[in-house]
Amino acid sequence: MLVPFAPTSLTTNVGDLEVKIETGRMANQADGSVIVQSGGTVILVTAVTQTLEVDRGFFPLTCHYQEMAYASGRVPGNYFRREIGRPSDHETLVSRLIDRPIRPLFPKGFRDEVQIIATVLSADKKCNPDVLALTGASAALHISRIPFMGPIAAARVGYVDGNFVLFPTYKGVEEHSDLNLVIAASEDAVVMVEGGANFLSEEIVADAIAWGHENIRPLFDVQHKLREMVGTEKIEVTPPEIDAELAAKVEELAAAELGQALQVKAKMERKDAKKLVKSKVLEALQEVYPERETLKGEVEGILGDMEKNIVRQRIKNDGIRLDGRDLTTVRPLSIEAGLLPRTHGSAVFRRGETAALAVATLGSSRDEQRYETLVGDKTKNFMLHYNFPPYCVGEARMLRGPSRREIGHGNLAERSLLPVMPSADEFPFTVRVVSEIMDSNGSSSMASVCGGCMALMDAGVPIKEPVAGIAMGLCKVDDEYIILTDILGDEDALGDMDFKVAGTREGVTAVQMDIKIAGIPQDVLKRALLQAHDARVHILDHMKECLETPRAEVSEHAPQYKTVTINPDKIRDVIGSGGKTIKAITAATEADIDIDDSGKISIFAPTSEAMKKAEEMILYYDQTAELGKNYVGKVIKLIDCGAIVEVLPGCEGLLHVSQMDVARVENPGDLLSVGQEVSVKVVEVQSNGRIRLSRKAWLLEEAGEEVNLDDYSAPKGAPRSGGPRGGGRGGRR
Repeated sequence: MLVPFAPTSLTTNVGDLEVKIETGRMANQADGSVIVQSGGTVILVTAVTQTLEVDRGFFPLTCHYQEMAYASGRVPGNYFRREIGRPSDHETLVSRLIDRPIRPLFPKGFRDEVQIIATVLSADKKCNPDVLALTGASAALHISRIPFMGPIAAARVGYVDGNFVLFPTYKGVEEHSDLNLVIAASEDAVVMVEGGANFLSEEIVADAIAWGHENIRPLFDVQHKLREMVGTEKIEVTPPEIDAELAAKVEELAAAELGQALQVKAKMERKDAKKLVKSKVLEALQEVYPERETLKGEVEGILGDMEKNIVRQRIKNDGIRLDGRDLTTVRPLSIEAGLLPRTHGSAVFRRGETAALAVATLGSSRDEQRYETLVGDKTKNFMLHYNFPPYCVGEARMLRGPSRREIGHGNLAERSLLPVMPSADEFPFTVRVVSEIMDSNGSSSMASVCGGCMALMDAGVPIKEPVAGIAMGLCKVDDEYIILTDILGDEDALGDMDFKVAGTREGVTAVQMDIKIAGIPQDVLKRALLQAHDARVHILDHMKECLETPRAEVSEHAPQYKTVTINPDKIRDVIGSGGKTIKAITAATEADIDIDDSGKISIFAPTSEAMKKAEEMILYYDQTAELGKNYVGKVIKLIDCGAIVEVLPGCEGLLHVSQMDVARVENPGDLLSVGQEVSVKVVEVQSNGRIRLSRKAWLLEEAGEEVNLDDYSAPKGAPRSGGPRGGGRGGRR
């Protein structure tokens, strides 16, 4: 007997999208579980918490987004034919997309472990599941016992023909939209922004954020209703209490020296100065509280609050920051291009104590990245990879694969530069940029944008315009929002916002914003965008001084590129049986050769000499027999009326028995054999490409007699339409 099953579900409309959120059908042992569905896209999102026996000193939140191949009716293309343990870059990026807006919304003092898992169970080719997964994470947390200061909701905003579009389709974003912006917001304010734009103004980007926030309000209502129907009682969290007596002692001991330490301008020296203050305070207090096991953690927390207050009050009252700058000044810039002798393009971009070494490498179309998605296999011919080695912050640790942060920063820098990259028709190379962070003190991702742009120009990549990036910060002191240009690492840690903006002089190409407070007003967002524009133009002016335009030619060490066009009928000869010929050409020249069915052949060769050799070897198979010219051919077949002779690669002609010799020949086999070389003259090239040959004319010419080609018309009965063509062998072999 079937047991009745009745999950709880609610449906709402957001823009043109119908969204259903359901709970109670799957994963019912999780603390919170929802299924979010729109059209054919279905995502299961779960939230689970568990109490830890030992306080780790931080909030252990992990977010995982996973796309199952079966969701779109596909079998994984890897060797194991299953989803492998390591997530793809796209899955990592969406995992970060979920983590960043929800992390600040857990109450202070909550230290239990929380895990969010979003699994795509079904996917159509219209609705992208990433933003639905983020809303699903909020819904799962909202109905669970896990303390969460939500709900939040997410949406993608496009810009098509001057109008904003909510939840544009995959195709709509790729082909029609000048904006691909993901926003996450609470009911009161935007909490995260991530996306790219096609040179849109700061005003349009700001309006898109405000418009998107206004139009996702139904997603808040449906989450509240779902909690009213099935929500459980939240875990009570007691905010950590600060021992007033201890705090007073720490302030008495540290206030003066900590204030002085925070006036040290250099990062590492300031770090050492603060460390010394902490050591002195701990040493003094351990005599007062000898058996207090939590003393170190409590003192560090009190000193952290003191540091934040000192920095913020100095900014508010004096307009002076940690390194002595005012609120809008960009740190000193230093830019070098072309410093690595054997790379295709290189640049070092320094801004204050942050430095990025960017290296550009050009490859052939065979070097394109191929990857699987829920909507099919795709390729990309521009990649930017970001590496953050431990030495850049003075640390020593194990070197592992790229972290989530490295993947995220690389993607942001790649998205910033992608709009200015030339099309494959304009510049057929695959381009890879690697940003190696040499020193880090704030906004290394935006240094990667600037350095990456200079490396591309140094490599001779014809970008449309230079791109620069800047990171903006925010300090909310009382009711005042103070925007900071070009934030330091400490200002990021002590501040309330990290807002990265990249673009050209004319418009924005990428944005990324994370905040640590409940939200910020729209007018503050707009003000930050406009302030970022001024800083960006300042940086672009300095980049122009180093390298005004891309170099006219690619590096001599880069692959040489050329296209040749051959008769499409000759492609089979260039490839050869089983690819034998093309493999021989690539082995002899080390060139990458791409052949199009139209006869267009793209050659990527390591040197100009290799290019010349590869071109000659390819064109050898595209020769056409000339009327009246003598050739040494090879007999490839004997037939009743004569022989088929190959005079050039893939170019055959008929040597009629009457043209084999000056004397009469009764049987072709009496004079010739298969494989024998024979000298012949081309005496006729018919309009259909068929070729007639004559050994007789060649013999007479060798004997000193004058040869008139008109005398060598096809004899009666000779095949005119069934003989070989000059363009290829057809199916005769």
